[in-house]
Amino acid sequence: MASRDASPSLDHLPDGSSFKIGIAVAQWNPDVTDKLLNGAKDILSQAGVSKENIEIIHVPGSFELPWGARQLLTNGKRDAVICLGCIIQGETKHDDYIANAVATGIMQLGLTSGTPVIFGVVTTNTPEQAIERAGGAHGNKGAEAAGTALQLADIARKNTSGKKSIGYS
Repeated sequence: MASRDASPSLDHLPDGSSFKIGIAVAQWNPDVTDKLLNGAKDILSQAGVSKENIEIIHVPGSFELPWGARQLLTNGKRDAVICLGCIIQGETKHDDYIANAVATGIMQLGLTSGTPVIFGVVTTNTPEQAIERAGGAHGNKGAEAAGTALQLADIARKNTSGKKSIGYS
């Protein structure tokens, strides 16, 4: 997930009225993850995704996000899954191991499932930096993740050529 601006522009988002979106959200650092979730739901709603087409699963922490995303993918057809979490640096390198494992798990799940799985995990040095990325001066990374999910779901839906392999023709 990358963004040029602090928040996604609705002008660049596809109509989400037919999309089914899953959201896996970590319960650890709820002062941040709750704001990320609200930002994601706001963008999805503004793009036309109905509440009935958004399924949310809460997992204990960011490390469990790939597992939660997999549950969303196996329990129903989803056009995209958004993973929201917050990893703040501590006194040890624990945060590095968690962030690396989560990023790798989310990427692998997206590639193997063929469904966009979006990394919406805030990784910061301080709690203050995390808050700034959950609706503060640096925007809302949950909203950005939702915008990314919509764009990739739209690309995937338009790319229905039926070709099942990657390579040159």
